[in-house]
Amino acid sequence: MNKFYKLDANKPSGELIPMASFQGKLLLIVNTATKCGLTPQFEGLEKLYQQYKEKGFEILGFPCNQFAGQEPESNENIEQACLINHGVTFQLTEKVAVNGKNAHPIFKLLKKEKSGFLTSSIKWNFTKFLLDRNGNVVKRYSPTTIPEKIEADIKFLIQKT
Repeated sequence: MNKFYKLDANKPSGELIPMASFQGKLLLIVNTATKCGLTPQFEGLEKLYQQYKEKGFEILGFPCNQFAGQEPESNENIEQACLINHGVTFQLTEKVAVNGKNAHPIFKLLKKEKSGFLTSSIKWNFTKFLLDRNGNVVKRYSPTTIPEKIEADIKFLIQKT
C-alpha cells in the first residue's frame, strides 16, 4: 500500500479521515485560507469538484494559518464560512501547519514527493498537489495557479484510468 494511504487527517469536528478512503480516486490537496487574496480560488476548486466528482475526483482542503494569519476562523466555523462565503462542499480538515517541525505528516510527505521551486517549503496559501488513483503525487502547483489551469491534468488522469 502507498505510504500516503497510511496517513490520516481530522475533519474540523475532530472526526478521523483516513487517507485510505481515497484509494482509487484522483485527489487534489490544497492548503487553504479564508482571508487570503487567493481565496476566490475556492469557487474554481468547487467548480472542478462538482464537474469531476462523479468520475472519482476529490478535493481535500487543509486550512492553514501560517501565512500572515489569513485563516482566523476556528475549526468549528471553517466549514460554515467556506460554504456560506464560497459555496464549498468538498471536504475540509481541521487547521494544520504545512511547514516547520509541526507540519502535518501529509504535507511532510507531499513536500518530500514534489519539491517546490528552490525549496520544498509551502510558500503561501493555495499550494496544490494532484495525486493519482494510486496515491502518487503527480504534480505540484503554485499558489497562483488557478484551478482552471489544473483541469487539463485532471481530465488526462481521468482518461488514463
